[in-house]
Amino acid sequence: MRASLASSIAVACAAALALPVTLAAPATATARPAATALPPAQDELPGSTQSLPLRPLGPSSRSVGPDGGAAAEQGLTRRDVSPFSLVGVVWDDPAAVLRGTVQVRTRSAADGVWSEWQDVETHNEEHGADPATAEGAADRLRGATAPLWVGDSDGVEVRVRAERDGHADHSGHGHGTGRAASEEAPLPAGLRLELVDPGEDPAAAPAPGTRAMAPPAALTAAEAAASDANRGLAPHGATVIPAEATEPAEPAEPLEAAAPEEPAHPAAPAERAVPAEDAQATPVRPGVPVHLGTPARRADPGRQAAPAPQAAPAQAAAGKKKPYIGPRPKIITRKGWGADEKIREKGFVYTKTIKAAFVHHSATGNNYTCRQAPSVLRSIYRYHVKSSGWRDFGYNFAVDKCGNIYEGRAGGVAKPVLGAHTLGFNTHSMGIAVLGTYTRTTPPAAAVTAVARLTAWKLGLHGINPKGTQTLVSGGGNLYKKGRKVTFRTIAGHRDGFATECPGARLYGKLGTARTSSAKYQGRS
Repeated sequence: MRASLASSIAVACAAALALPVTLAAPATATARPAATALPPAQDELPGSTQSLPLRPLGPSSRSVGPDGGAAAEQGLTRRDVSPFSLVGVVWDDPAAVLRGTVQVRTRSAADGVWSEWQDVETHNEEHGADPATAEGAADRLRGATAPLWVGDSDGVEVRVRAERDGHADHSGHGHGTGRAASEEAPLPAGLRLELVDPGEDPAAAPAPGTRAMAPPAALTAAEAAASDANRGLAPHGATVIPAEATEPAEPAEPLEAAAPEEPAHPAAPAERAVPAEDAQATPVRPGVPVHLGTPARRADPGRQAAPAPQAAPAQAAAGKKKPYIGPRPKIITRKGWGADEKIREKGFVYTKTIKAAFVHHSATGNNYTCRQAPSVLRSIYRYHVKSSGWRDFGYNFAVDKCGNIYEGRAGGVAKPVLGAHTLGFNTHSMGIAVLGTYTRTTPPAAAVTAVARLTAWKLGLHGINPKGTQTLVSGGGNLYKKGRKVTFRTIAGHRDGFATECPGARLYGKLGTARTSSAKYQGRS
């Protein structure tokens, strides 16, 4: 239905783009202005992206701001558009910083009611590929806000306002500039509103339920040996593997009804152990900062706590070293959530090993149901690739509020896939995004448990203790210069490696719980 609608308005869209831009009055139920979207049917793929250039707002707004930047306030007045569910704002220069606020309000396609103004997090380059990589230096990259999930909508209004006098913007990511109170920071050039329609859910797989899915009992020898097999892929940090040279993608697992969570399975036999050289955490070096999470808070009153992880039984075979690999959790594959493999770059990029996990929140808001999570993922995927210019989905894994775990960036869930999640520290790490915004909202216990289960397995494949520390070398960022050695908690928050609020204060406060649980799932005391 959405594809037909998009095709039917293509001619009108092209004509509208050719006309001079005027500031129209707010749309009404009887007189709706024509949409000015780029025709979403151009790529003929499931889902679509409308890209609308922003214009100066108000009679006194300048078309060009100080220092040659864009006007201090830009946006779009209320208008009809093709159906969409996720919004974001992008700009031409990925190195430019949007110092200011971005707010949108949208009209529900179901009842025609307009929402209140909602803040879009202007996270400014804190996610993305490391600068020295091919992905980080690509010409197609754009600066971008975080995407915001708004649900099925067909109308939009947006305003972007420049920051004054260097104070923090509404997203909580202050960028002090020292400007005079009367002076405004210029907005980046080429601001565009991106409206993403995720398309329909895959017909072959039902949507996930409302509870976390039970982990399978089996841990294959091939998976347990993944770190050893992949160490040779990237002796210098990362390498691109053509798609035809890799093993076939894992088949989508059936999304059966959830079963009650089970205690951790017994440790894998000794012959499945990963190499021992990474088994111990790197010791803390004098003078090197260690990023310690805040103490875990108690679960909200009335919230059902997730079952406590049980330590794995002692290994039966005496004299053999225990592998400390947690049971592999249920992971919904890219095919399961409907990723269209035609829109990403071909081939896969691997780092040498996985030493640490960075936890994020997606900052897409909490107004989604777990049955909508695949749609949220398809929208973020399209926003990362089509709007931001990344080669693929940025995070290695995603977790929804019900504790379901999803495969993120392509390349194999058991392999050390190089992501674009923590700018400066993507090498030798993995990124996990908990879908939602957890600055003032406490993450559900199921989501924290899922992070613990996932890290117990994936870090275990590389012999890593979730309660230890690891030293990574910065690829460049706003906290640590390129080449700086930084020691992190093995399970760290995004804010530990970059000046950002991510993963939100409430989720960051739960990382201590995740570390302890993850170690227990591995069978550590």
